Amino acid sequence: MFFASDNAGPAHPSVMQALVDANAGYTSGYGAEQAMADVTAQIRTAFEAPDAAVYLVATGTAANSILLATMANPWDTIFCSPMAHIHEDECNAPEFYSGAKLTLVPATNAKMTPDALRAAIANEESRGVHGPQRGPVSITQVTEKGTVHSLEELRALTAVAKEFDCPVHMDGARFTNALVSLGCTAAEMTWKSGVDAVSFGGTKNGLMGVEACVIFDPKLAWEFELRRKRGGHLFSKHRYLSAQMAAYLKDDLWLDLAAKANARTTQLATGLRQHNQAELLFEPDANMIFARYPRRDHKRLLDAGANYYVWDGDAHAGDPDEPLIARLVTDWSATPEAVDQFLTVLRDGS
Repeated sequence: MFFASDNAGPAHPSVMQALVDANAGYTSGYGAEQAMADVTAQIRTAFEAPDAAVYLVATGTAANSILLATMANPWDTIFCSPMAHIHEDECNAPEFYSGAKLTLVPATNAKMTPDALRAAIANEESRGVHGPQRGPVSITQVTEKGTVHSLEELRALTAVAKEFDCPVHMDGARFTNALVSLGCTAAEMTWKSGVDAVSFGGTKNGLMGVEACVIFDPKLAWEFELRRKRGGHLFSKHRYLSAQMAAYLKDDLWLDLAAKANARTTQLATGLRQHNQAELLFEPDANMIFARYPRRDHKRLLDAGANYYVWDGDAHAGDPDEPLIARLVTDWSATPEAVDQFLTVLRDGS
């Protein structure tokens, strides 16, 4: 019953085997190995983008921060929602790497609206040299509240960005969970919807630690390479990043793992909706749930071995009837039996 984070789950066995297989003999480093050329070709095929530049880094923070630094000048501002991953969870790394600031755009269900984005962008470049200039728009997909932007929502946001010549970055830490939820292609959720660069996450979806930075505008490629090196994120033994990503892409493992994670969240959500004192705060579009239920239920679940975050209080001290918020995240390794056990403990206390 471990639903604290998809970061905490294991790497898939085929990924670990790929690392073992890669650990033989000698090969070029720094991304010059044949395995990286193969990964680049695979990602270009998956994204239907034959000219895309593809680079690997070990963390999502590095992927987002270096991409945004490549897309923004130090005097720019980056537009994102208040619940954006780059605002809530990156310890100001995007600002550190880029020198730019973040402008937080009002959001509904953790998603910016086109009108709010247009107003925020229009408000900048109004003070000449004294104010920040318009920089990239960053969209978190899946959002930090577990919601997913539809293709129509993405296209509405990117259309506003293009009105002002602002490039668009997608933070795709849970990219594949969103993709499976929408039932679309990687191309449809990125460049066909107006996205210029995406962090294609793998660590939350069964990899040991690797993210792909996919840049659809080739003119940004060299600057990204320089920034990756200068920022300390160019691996010398790069083969171990390539091996993970190759295993991830082989036989559509990436899609299969995300589908499993999403299915377990659907199972959880169905059970929670049947509990008369549980409330889902957002529509769980992918593999994350925010649910509110009484403290006594939290305590009983945690005492029974459930592991998840209680968002707004101490589950073991206070009024047993007080509702507290749980964040529940499922990864590829979560089993139907674990979800059933969780729901049984919750139901037995009703």
